[in-house]
Amino acid sequence: MPMVVAGSAEPCAQLLVSSIGVVGSAEQNQRHSARFFDVLTAQLGLGPERIIIRFYPLEPWQIGKNRTVMTFL
Repeated sequence: MPMVVAGSAEPCAQLLVSSIGVVGSAEQNQRHSARFFDVLTAQLGLGPERIIIRFYPLEPWQIGKNRTVMTFL
């Protein structure tokens, strides 16, 4: 999919991270971000300015699994 980051269409990446109870604070996401950037820059050969990470905290009732939601599993 074509993507533009910082006004440039050069190679880039976007990582979407959603989790229950793991990505709910700036402090948690700062630690996760550092680790993800280490892996993504090494594996993809992109500079950190070409990568965007979006964190989405979720509640158990927002995830469906096995014909129910995580709240009941």
